[in-house]
Amino acid sequence: MTPPTEPALSSRERDVRAARPYVLLRAPLRTFGRRILAIATLGSLDALGLALGLYAALVIRALLYGDEVFWSLLWRTGPREWLPFLIPITLLVFWQAGLYATRERRSGLGRVASSLVLVAAITLAFGLGTDYDFTTSGLIPTAFVTCTTMIGTLRAAYDSFTSELQRLLRARPRALLLGEGDSLAALQRLLTSRGGLAYEFVGSFPRRSDESLAERIALARPDEVILSEGDFDEPAVLEVVETAHRAGVKVRIAPKTTELLLQRGEYVPGQGVPLFELRPPVLAGADWAVKKSFDLTVSFVVLLVGLPVWLLIAIAIKLDSRGPVLYRDQRVGVGEREFGMLKFRTMVEGAAEQQQVLEERNEAGGALFKIRDDPRVTRVGGALRKLSIDELPQVLNVLRGEMSLVGPRPLPLRDYLQLEPWHRKRYHVLPGITGLWQISGRAALTFDDLVRLDFYYIENWSIWLDVSILVKTIPAVLAGRGAY
Repeated sequence: MTPPTEPALSSRERDVRAARPYVLLRAPLRTFGRRILAIATLGSLDALGLALGLYAALVIRALLYGDEVFWSLLWRTGPREWLPFLIPITLLVFWQAGLYATRERRSGLGRVASSLVLVAAITLAFGLGTDYDFTTSGLIPTAFVTCTTMIGTLRAAYDSFTSELQRLLRARPRALLLGEGDSLAALQRLLTSRGGLAYEFVGSFPRRSDESLAERIALARPDEVILSEGDFDEPAVLEVVETAHRAGVKVRIAPKTTELLLQRGEYVPGQGVPLFELRPPVLAGADWAVKKSFDLTVSFVVLLVGLPVWLLIAIAIKLDSRGPVLYRDQRVGVGEREFGMLKFRTMVEGAAEQQQVLEERNEAGGALFKIRDDPRVTRVGGALRKLSIDELPQVLNVLRGEMSLVGPRPLPLRDYLQLEPWHRKRYHVLPGITGLWQISGRAALTFDDLVRLDFYYIENWSIWLDVSILVKTIPAVLAGRGAY
């Protein structure tokens, strides 16, 4: 008796993994080719940025010493000897730092700066170890600044150009979203607002559907399936993964909010079951000291340099409407303690008493209160809000230890009282003047989306993440993305 045979798979459900090795399929080969081209282009731009940055540093040095400036400065004895050494070292350090990863995984300017610090340290150590005569050792700090600027500028131009090229050529990755209702809408909103990898959404697939996932994948032909994990139980997730992989489609899973707590989880060996220890927030000990020093230094410089601008703003506010120049708004900070957050006054006197009347016009969801064309905002206040200049006095809160430059945004008492219990983890760290809210869509996101960004920041903090957020805040503010 011959054994029963399994029913043949339809052409739509045929497993691509059974045909030939996956790496030899057309799609992976195309992806590999694009990755090689992207790495080669970025590496060339980094080498060019390094050379231009070094030349700029030499020009600055020549100007300070009153020497004549020529392009040949770059090819004199010192630079000519060091460039062939610096370029491969820089490329290797950048590779190790993940600066040649795919677009969505690639770090920003903060990681470029930290990598160049390591390159400078390696160069200095190698020179001292070989008894090299550093006649221009004072050039290193200047070269660090100029090289960071040049490489950062070239990388930003590359990202902008390739994003626009993808849009024009309709070459963006095609994504099929799996989930239900609000969580599915929130997932699409976050994927759209965070920047980085731009998706072309080819539809959604609910948890329960008369159509099979294999049929939907065959019709939509996505490059990726993105699944909202909170809408599926474990067996369903495994089935989705198997179905997608059978069709040669990549799977990405958006974790539940509670899963974000595991990002800094540490495996505890030697137990009967797999255990992960959830470590406390990273902003303690040495990390806290680094962040505090950075906050105080930058805030003092901003205060000192910005005083003339502050005086002009104060005069404009007084001429425009009655009331004080600064407004002290009661907010909730670290440890859920109240403090007075300072802002330039942008509303008429008595604005707080008028809010109750305006509650029905609230356009924000959850605990937030936001309305467009708020009638309480003055003419000068509208201009200050558009560029977020009204937030500048908060550097005084930073100097007083009540806030940080970067962190979860502090909420007014009215908003705080509407929080759910799971929201309160955001009060483990100092609130910030700016944060992931400001560079990720701001008022265009729901409050739950914003809290998830806060969780991500708390679990993944580094000083270079702070630097990246500060740098990205400037274009976000100038573009007015999501600002009311």
